[in-house]
Amino acid sequence: MELKYTRPFLNKLEDIFAESDFVLRYEKGNFKAGYCVLKDMKVAVVNKYYSLEGKINCLYDILRTIAVDESCLSEKNRQLYLEICKQEN
Repeated sequence: MELKYTRPFLNKLEDIFAESDFVLRYEKGNFKAGYCVLKDMKVAVVNKYYSLEGKINCLYDILRTIAVDESCLSEKNRQLYLEICKQEN
């Protein structure tokens, strides 16, 4: 899957979080990786000062590491999520 560094693609990634149990927040902070995932609280925090490309990369990485209940996702978002999950490192 080729990542698209556009605002609409960022919105698609954010939609997956909106339909899942995880809460996505953009906050200022000192994150070494650009983001922080609190799995017990199901919260993902991304550095709000990151560029569009940085935010997309962070959300992509987060979606590959967390377990999202696919039954909660719409068909379009489920397809995108499955495509993200099957990518190799």
